[in-house]
Amino acid sequence: MSDFSQSNVQNLLLRALAPEAFDLLRGMMQLVELPVKFELIAPDVPSETAYFLESGLGSVVASNSDDEAVEVGHIGYEGMAGAHVFLKVDQTPNRTFMQVEGHGISVRVSALLSMAQQVPSANDLLLRYVHCCELQLAHSALANARYNLTERLARWLLMCHDRLRDDDLPLTHEFLSLMLGVRRAGVTNEIHILEGVHAIKATRGNIRILDRRKLEHMAGGSYGMPEREYEQHKGFPIRRS
Repeated sequence: MSDFSQSNVQNLLLRALAPEAFDLLRGMMQLVELPVKFELIAPDVPSETAYFLESGLGSVVASNSDDEAVEVGHIGYEGMAGAHVFLKVDQTPNRTFMQVEGHGISVRVSALLSMAQQVPSANDLLLRYVHCCELQLAHSALANARYNLTERLARWLLMCHDRLRDDDLPLTHEFLSLMLGVRRAGVTNEIHILEGVHAIKATRGNIRILDRRKLEHMAGGSYGMPEREYEQHKGFPIRRS
């Protein structure tokens, strides 16, 4: 497809590109549906396609030989799956897949790297996005080490709320346990705590945000810095008001 307009795409990275960089990619873009569990990046396989999400939620998961797994990053309309290719590596042991269905724009990695080579400002922009992803990971480690489970759950829900742009978050207890690295029973207890202060309303397979300010208060300093860093480098707000 070649009828994409930079002013109309929803993905913030594509909107932030220099116009000449977007024009180089325009003819290579494909609109794709991204159902739940769709694998955006397979682990330990050379990545041939990058995905710029327009809606939905992607989950970056780290796992090891003991079959332990935990989510280490979120991707929504602010980002892309496959950013590791800008670090001159063609594959990663992490897996990225869709936790909430949506759609996006796929681009061949070869075309993306060619564009970045031709337009240095675009390469710089995308490397700054990698920096933001690393900062998100660093603050996840900080949250896991220094904040309690209630605070960490509030943080993750805020991050999902930012990326899904809806008050209804179709998140299962299984996904929340993966996000937090705890058993499902522990997640259920924490959800009850957030419901008790009327910050959220949980039903089967869905969490509705009732009071974002309460979630922000409960998350405290565990939430906000990576989001501010993204806004500084990309020029678009990501945090919901």
